[in-house]
Amino acid sequence: MPKKRQSLRLRAALYVTEKKLGKAQRSRRSQFEILTPPPRSIVLLGDSITEGGMWDEWLPEYHVVNRGIGGETAAQVLERIDSVAYDPAAVFLLIGTNDLTLGYSIESITENVEKIIERVKELAPGAPIHVQSVMPRGPRWRQTVLRLNAAVSQVARRTGVQYIDLWPALEGVDGALKRNYTMDDLHLTGAGYRAWVEVLRPIMATVRRA
Repeated sequence: MPKKRQSLRLRAALYVTEKKLGKAQRSRRSQFEILTPPPRSIVLLGDSITEGGMWDEWLPEYHVVNRGIGGETAAQVLERIDSVAYDPAAVFLLIGTNDLTLGYSIESITENVEKIIERVKELAPGAPIHVQSVMPRGPRWRQTVLRLNAAVSQVARRTGVQYIDLWPALEGVDGALKRNYTMDDLHLTGAGYRAWVEVLRPIMATVRRA
C-alpha cells in the first residue's frame, strides 16, 4: 500500500478509535495517574485483554495490579508508563493487537515495545519484565501476528527480558483462539483467562516480593 494511502487509513482508524474509546481511555488513565500501585506489586500492563481479567480472583496468592486500558496501542502505553512502574515486583506486558488493527507497521510496534521496556528499566531497576506474545486472532491475522511475535521475541532477547509465548496454550484451528476461549475471536472468556493464568502462575511464583 502506498505510504500516503496507508497514512490516510491510519488517521481515519485513529479518529474512529478516539470517537469510540477516547473518553473511556482518558477516564481510566486519569485514575492511574492518581492511584499509585502498592510497592512490590505484580503489574499487568496492556489493552482490553488485560483490562478484562479479574486478576485478584484468578491470582489471589499474588498482589496483582491491573493496568490494562481497552483499545490502547504500544505508543499509548509508552505515554503512560511513568504512572505504572512504582517499585513493582515484576511487570507483565501484553500489547500490539490494536496496533495491527489500526495498521501500524511491525517495526513501529516493536520500537515502542522496546521503549516501554527501557523506560521500565529506568523507573524500576532490577524488576523482572515479561513480554507476552500477542494472542491468536484467526486465519486472516495468523501470519501477521506470528511475524510480530517473532520480532517482539527478538526485542526481548536483545533487551534481556523474558518473552512468554502464549500460543501453545491458546491456539485452536489455523491461528484462532480455541473456540471456547472467545466469543468474538479476540477477547477471552473465562476458559480463556483460566488457560492464560495457568501459563502465568508458575512464572509469577519465581517473582520475589522482598
